[in-house]
Amino acid sequence: MASPEASDRVLVLNPVSGSGDHVDDVAALAADHGFEVRTTEESGDAKRLAREAAPDADLVAAAGGDGTLNGVVNGVAAADALETTTVAVVPAGTGNNFAANIGVQGIEHTFTVIEDGRRRELDIGAANGRVFVNSCVGGVTAEASSETSSESKAELGVLAYVKNTLETVGEFDSLPLRVETAAGPDGETARAWEGEALFVLIGNCRRFTGARTAQAHVEDGLLEVTIVEDAATANLVSGAALERLFGQESTHIVRRRTPSLTIDSREDSIEFSLDGEMLEAETLHLETTPNALEIPVGEGYQPDPDDGELWPLEGTGPS
Repeated sequence: MASPEASDRVLVLNPVSGSGDHVDDVAALAADHGFEVRTTEESGDAKRLAREAAPDADLVAAAGGDGTLNGVVNGVAAADALETTTVAVVPAGTGNNFAANIGVQGIEHTFTVIEDGRRRELDIGAANGRVFVNSCVGGVTAEASSETSSESKAELGVLAYVKNTLETVGEFDSLPLRVETAAGPDGETARAWEGEALFVLIGNCRRFTGARTAQAHVEDGLLEVTIVEDAATANLVSGAALERLFGQESTHIVRRRTPSLTIDSREDSIEFSLDGEMLEAETLHLETTPNALEIPVGEGYQPDPDDGELWPLEGTGPS
C-alpha cells in the first residue's frame, strides 16, 4: 500500500469512540482548519496512521478517547518525531479525562485552542517502552476494561476500570508486589514498598483522588504513584466508596512521587492499562521524559495545579 501524501496537518479519527456521533462534525471542522482526515478501521491504526504522518506533519490531532490519543502519541514517538510534531486532542470519547485536564472543553473548542491557545511541553510516561500520557493502572483486567460501560466512564473516569474489575472478577486476588521508586528532585528518597496490593496506579497527567477529573502536575518530570493496599473489597463497588478509598485520609493508600519506578510481581504477570490500552508484564519499568510532548492547551489548564506547593503524600506508611 502506498503511503499517503504528505500533509502539514493530519487528524486521526476514530469513528467508533464515545457515542459515535462525532464523525461529521469532526470532519467538517478538520476540513475548515486545513487538516487531512485519516480514519481508523481496526486496532493499532491510530499508532500506524500517526507514525506515517509524523515525519512530514507539523501537527497531528487525535479525535477519539484517551486510547486513541495514546495510539497517536505512540505513533509520533515511534517515528522519532516528538521534537518536531505537535499533538492535539479532539475529545470524542466517553470520559475524555486527559482533554479535561488540559482545558479542552469539547470538539469545537479544540479547534479554537489549536489556532489561538497556548502550547505547552508536557511530560510523557513510558512503561516497558510503551508511551502513556495520562495514566497507567495495574490490576485492571482486560475483560473488565473492555466491558466498562460508557456511563461508568463518564461518571468516574479511569476509576471506572477499577470499579468494574472489582465487580466482574468476583473474588479478587490481591497482587503480591514489590514497588521500587527512584529518588526525586524535591527531597523524595528512593524507597521500596512490598506487600499485597489491590491496584497500583501511576499518574502522569491524572491524579488519583476521589474526584472524577483531577490533574496532576504534568510538567514536573515526576510520576505520582498510588498503591491501594489489600483490604476488604466487598464495599468498594460504588462510586462513593471509591471516592472515600482514594481520599487522602485513607489508611489503605500508599503514595509516592518519582521520576521512575519498577513494579515486580512475585507471582504471575499483571495486566496494566495504559490510557485504556492493555499491557501484560511480570516486571514493569516506568519512567518519565520531561517536557517531551508539545500540545495546545485551553485557558483552564493549570501548569502547576498545586500553585507552587507539593501535593501532600499522606498515608505513605512504612517503607
